[in-house]
Amino acid sequence: MTNPLKKLAGQTAIYGLTSIIGRLLTWFMVPIYIGAAKFTTDQYGIITEMYSYVAFLVVFLTYGMETAFFRFSTLQDEDKRKVYTSIIYSLLFSSFLFIAFAFLFNQPISNWLKYPHNKEFVTWFAIIVGLDAVSSIPLAKLRAEHKAIKFAVANFANIIVFVGLNLFFLAYCRPLYAEGTTNWLINTFYNPDIGVGYVFISNLVASIVKFVILIPEMFHARYGFEFKLLKKMFVYALPLLVFGLAGIVNETIDRIMLKRMLFDTLGEKETLSQLGIYGACYKVSIIITLFIQAFRYAAEPFFFAQEKEKNAKETYSKVMTYFVIVCSVIFLGVMLFMDVVKYFIPNEDYWEGLKVVPILMLANISLGIYYNQSIWYKLSGKTKFGAYIGLFGAILTILLNYIWIPIYGYVGSAWATLICYFSMMLLSFILSRKFYPIKYDLKKVFFYLGLSFVLYLLIDFWSFSGALKYVIHSLVVVSFLALVYYLERPKKVVI
Repeated sequence: MTNPLKKLAGQTAIYGLTSIIGRLLTWFMVPIYIGAAKFTTDQYGIITEMYSYVAFLVVFLTYGMETAFFRFSTLQDEDKRKVYTSIIYSLLFSSFLFIAFAFLFNQPISNWLKYPHNKEFVTWFAIIVGLDAVSSIPLAKLRAEHKAIKFAVANFANIIVFVGLNLFFLAYCRPLYAEGTTNWLINTFYNPDIGVGYVFISNLVASIVKFVILIPEMFHARYGFEFKLLKKMFVYALPLLVFGLAGIVNETIDRIMLKRMLFDTLGEKETLSQLGIYGACYKVSIIITLFIQAFRYAAEPFFFAQEKEKNAKETYSKVMTYFVIVCSVIFLGVMLFMDVVKYFIPNEDYWEGLKVVPILMLANISLGIYYNQSIWYKLSGKTKFGAYIGLFGAILTILLNYIWIPIYGYVGSAWATLICYFSMMLLSFILSRKFYPIKYDLKKVFFYLGLSFVLYLLIDFWSFSGALKYVIHSLVVVSFLALVYYLERPKKVVI
């Protein structure tokens, strides 16, 4: 019998590969934007803000149907084919309405966003989020059916188009045009007035390409729309939608509030500069998020599939321990080599924000642990608690940002993120003990996390310099890995 943990590790590698590579390549767009394209801090602030709205809208337009698909596809009394078809038709209809609304009211919306001369941003992003919302379900179907190649093709095509167009417009056309060099390609396809808009255009084309590739998966088999079934899925998914929206509030509302609360005090340029610095340094902490994203792709269908196994809870506990180990290693590695990592942002104007990186990394580790725990309310059918916890976090995030942004700026936002995610993690753990108790190995969880943090603080306090610094930091990381191997040796195959 296949070891379920080895199966999860394999699926994390397969499905996570496209996610990690995609996030890595888009992550590497940051030095392109800041280095080759030479976007100033306020210009990068526009990108940071607009993608904050995108994250919110994608969750809104999928309204929990991805998780509902996984859940109802595993129920024996439901027709899996009708589950899929009903969800697809529902998302197509809602996304079409959303895009039509954005087309009709793009000017009022752009005025509200304080970009009155860029109503095209509203139109482009409406199409992007609409297509991405619909595409999420055929991608979920491919994951559930373990069709890794088709899944990878769709995602890689999206990634290649997005990255390729960014490189063409911003790493090739923009620098040459700034130097006064022109040619047929630049004269035909490049308009300097579009500026950061080329980031959004690249995303738009990439989303269209992914959608087109997935069309056969959407319509190759039509099994009918069943409203009664869709209603049942809505009831299941509604708390998850609330949770999802609350989660996006926790993740992105700080960047939206930064602009809204500082705009009148600091003015447009300085506010966008603060937003750009925070957004760029936030990207540094994405290193930990890459692993979490890859893990989530594989973990959700895996957890549902393991539900009927005799030792399911023991498996969930082991998964948590290994998850924490990986997060601890990533945290320690990034923080001990921050002097190297910072050159990911090739402009010293942004480096003042690096002080928020350890705060945000700890915040994302807390969020990752929470995602691990969240299986308790999904499997027990008590999804309303996911909504309650998410709402609690959202209220806490908004409150702390409201208090701290005027005083501490984006540093206050970083601390608000950590406190929010840590509180959600703790609340979820307390509730899980009552409704779906899992015996996590808390000693190991606290030990690995605590040791990595203490080692970081000690090394940071001693402040070695020169080559000795990197030798010692490397020895610390290697020693930590050796300790992990020694303690987990009976399970080394899984690791």
